Amino acid sequence: MTFHQPQKLKTIADLIGAKFVGSEDFQVLGTNEIHRVKSGEIVFVNHPKYYDKALNSAATIILIDKEVDCPEGKALLVSDDPFRDFNKINTHFTKIYNFTETLHDVEIGEGTKIHPSAVLGNNITIGNNTIIFPNVVIGDRTVIGDNVIIQSNTVLGGDAFYYRKLNGNFDRLISVGNVIIENNVEIGNGCTIDRGVTDSTIIGEGSVLDNQIQIGHDTVIGKRCLIASQVGVAGCCIIGDEVTLWGQVGIASGNNIESGSVLLGKTGVNRDLKKGTYIGMFAEDFKTYLKKEVKLRNLE
Repeated sequence: MTFHQPQKLKTIADLIGAKFVGSEDFQVLGTNEIHRVKSGEIVFVNHPKYYDKALNSAATIILIDKEVDCPEGKALLVSDDPFRDFNKINTHFTKIYNFTETLHDVEIGEGTKIHPSAVLGNNITIGNNTIIFPNVVIGDRTVIGDNVIIQSNTVLGGDAFYYRKLNGNFDRLISVGNVIIENNVEIGNGCTIDRGVTDSTIIGEGSVLDNQIQIGHDTVIGKRCLIASQVGVAGCCIIGDEVTLWGQVGIASGNNIESGSVLLGKTGVNRDLKKGTYIGMFAEDFKTYLKKEVKLRNLE
């Protein structure tokens, strides 16, 4: 999430009641998750296991639960609960409507047709010659391009599935990002595309999604991808251009799929994949899989 205007480190520290390490005038441009964070942004970390990753990331400001040595050129916000205070910062700078207030700031392009049963949130942009089918739900801050087709019962911009366990209950990391659907995308019936926690979930130009597909928060789908029914992609994945995902493929969070790859039905992904064709629970190279099958069949 990018602030509407740059903030000072002391301003953010005062907002959450945290100690800061660095110049009080240190510039803060926004917040982001570790997978997508950029220079000038805040990332949070609340476990020693991930201190080094956060401190050495592209983040310039680290919201952390313990004062540590601050890398040169960076700043710290020291909090007793970084998860809570990350939510506090995000919701201070981004209003959460959740369909509770009157529609406003919606831009709709020429030739676009939206069925009356569709539900639109706030701060939405829809391009030209786009078709929105019955019962589609479009959440706040969603951006939809030209010549897009979104079929019935699809939901764009639902909350991210991102929780921690706190006092025996689940505590949500509040989603203040959005969804971006680029030009010439087709999305089938009953799909769910979650908005980013602090950044954008993106469906690239010319991609086609079948029915009943789940795309997790902050995931980026490349251009001209083909995704079949019942595929599930977790949060913070990067899928390259012209990737094909066949039915019931499942991709764990934070993994990258190189452009031009093909994942055959029911393939499971738990690591980054180079360009290739894959099959199986742990994404095995398809030719290797076939050779293994031949050897097994010849054992008799």
